[in-house]
Amino acid sequence: MRRGVGLVVLALLAAGCSGGPSPSPPPGTDAARQVAVQLAAALEKKDLKPVAFADAAGPETDAKLQPLVRGMGTVDPEVEVTGVDGSADQASATLAYRWAFPGVAQPWTYDTTVTLRRQDGTWRPVWSPTLLEPGLDGSNRLTQRRLQPDRGELLGEDGDPVVTSRPVVRIGLDKANLPSADQERSARRLAKLVDISADPYVERVERAGPQAFVPAITFRAKDSRRPTNKEVFAIRGALPVQDEAMLAPTSGFASALLGQVGDATAEVVEASDGAVTDGDQVGLSGLQKRYDEQMRGTPGVRVEHAAATAASASPSPEPGEDPSGDPTAEPTPAAEAPLFEVDPVAGKPLETTLNVGLQELAERSLAKNDGAASLVAVRPSTGAVLAVANNAATDGQPVANAGQVQPGSTFKVVSALALLRAGLKPSSPVSCPRTVTVDGRTYENYDDYPASKLGRIDLATAFAQSCNTAFIGQRDELGKSDLRSAAASLGVGTDYDVGFPAYFGSVPTGGDANVRAEAIFGQGKDQVSPLAMALVAASVEGGRTVLPTLVAGQKPASTAKPLSASEAAALKSLMRGVVTEGSGARLARLDGPAVIAKTGTAEYGARTPPRTHAWMIAAQGDLAVAVYVQDGSSGSGTAGPLLESFLRGAR
Repeated sequence: MRRGVGLVVLALLAAGCSGGPSPSPPPGTDAARQVAVQLAAALEKKDLKPVAFADAAGPETDAKLQPLVRGMGTVDPEVEVTGVDGSADQASATLAYRWAFPGVAQPWTYDTTVTLRRQDGTWRPVWSPTLLEPGLDGSNRLTQRRLQPDRGELLGEDGDPVVTSRPVVRIGLDKANLPSADQERSARRLAKLVDISADPYVERVERAGPQAFVPAITFRAKDSRRPTNKEVFAIRGALPVQDEAMLAPTSGFASALLGQVGDATAEVVEASDGAVTDGDQVGLSGLQKRYDEQMRGTPGVRVEHAAATAASASPSPEPGEDPSGDPTAEPTPAAEAPLFEVDPVAGKPLETTLNVGLQELAERSLAKNDGAASLVAVRPSTGAVLAVANNAATDGQPVANAGQVQPGSTFKVVSALALLRAGLKPSSPVSCPRTVTVDGRTYENYDDYPASKLGRIDLATAFAQSCNTAFIGQRDELGKSDLRSAAASLGVGTDYDVGFPAYFGSVPTGGDANVRAEAIFGQGKDQVSPLAMALVAASVEGGRTVLPTLVAGQKPASTAKPLSASEAAALKSLMRGVVTEGSGARLARLDGPAVIAKTGTAEYGARTPPRTHAWMIAAQGDLAVAVYVQDGSSGSGTAGPLLESFLRGAR
């Protein structure tokens, strides 16, 4: 029910229930109020066609209203009749306006007055621009401009700016200087020049206002792919506009993790409950999306009088026009104060632990591999995530932190911890045959496993040489949940909310003999991410269960059985043996603290022979790293050079 109508009903009820005499309204003003309420409802819809005016028909008056409100765009007012005074033939109604702007906490409120006349027994309003807003006089109109807040930066380790304001060039069409007959042709030529789909851009150009600048694409200012200004100016109406945008150092810099910022989609607008409108810049993916409310800030608004004719407004090619307003609207000279203004409030920065130098180093290292590859670096002393990198072949997927793949023999670090807890020592003897058969299924070591390391060897040698059959032979030493418990102590297999997408892995419990045989050397149902395996290396190096910290204020606490000092020391000794006498020998040449490592190769898919993932994890001093290559011949031969390149550069 409309509030104005409600006031009438309440007034009538009050008059009927009062025990004493009440003052009578002037003759006919109740009917005048009903007409004022009808006018208020039409003004709320910005459509006066249903209203009969004293000196003109509704459609004729509506044609006078539309130029006055066009600059308010899709924002509609609430209008309430708060009072009616007058005589039998003429009255005045007070209209209380309330304009609410998306995401702006404070509404614009004011009162106006409309005159009503009694003609042929019927009340009718008298048209005047002032019934919309008191300052309208026929030579001006209303216009509103959304004031966008500065987006909060995304900061890295020690407050280094990661995503910050950087120069860009927006290339688009300036419709103010483009005849309508040339719009489609220019739009298609520009779309071809900047390599975007033509039809959607043509449609955007057609929908935009007659004075609008319609961006086609945005390039970093130093992007070598950006067309020259000469090429752009060769297209009628096309302009390159210098601007700034919130960007990472490079387009690929931790892109799958950080995410993208762009124009709010219809789904985002709908889900925002009025806080976001078309044209707002919002986080669309990754950390930018998860922390968008914090980073985007609060918009402001400025409402002004503008010249009454669109022709008097100068064209503006500035990007970011408010789609909720009139793209043709330009404010009047600064001498006139705004009718209403709320300043925007800048967004707050998001603090992370990313190290800009190490992230760039990780991406350069992975670029040496043609196939999909990922790298995660963690600081063992704190759990700080320093680099989360995926190369171009991962096609934008967050494999480094959220991939779900088999770990291969890198998982033997987990299995070794479980065996240590079961009573074995690095010096304990184990059997390493060429093959081992479990319930009719035969398992073997990798093709070039050294024959001299077969037979009766100790656990340390089996670990350094990565003897699959030796570990499979120890499966019965473990209880059904021992592998999962050991994994949790190394940061794997238990989910935590760490403030960013993170897959910690999955480790089976129990199962038949083959499930247990495959799980103990990182095949079968074992699933991890590169992040999870970086935590394994970090936990061994740090001597405790290390969980990841990336976003300020998000520091998880382990719920796993603690990793003891003696267990960590034994594991560190085993992983050091991989470097001194096993498949990680290439890392022995590195300067600095002693390196510990483990390589791995995991078979996957149904091909014969199967395809293989290649892995290597390592730690040196206060730096733990995991490298994963989706299709690699071996951990030492494929993942190893990438990890070595990273550690060398990190020194």
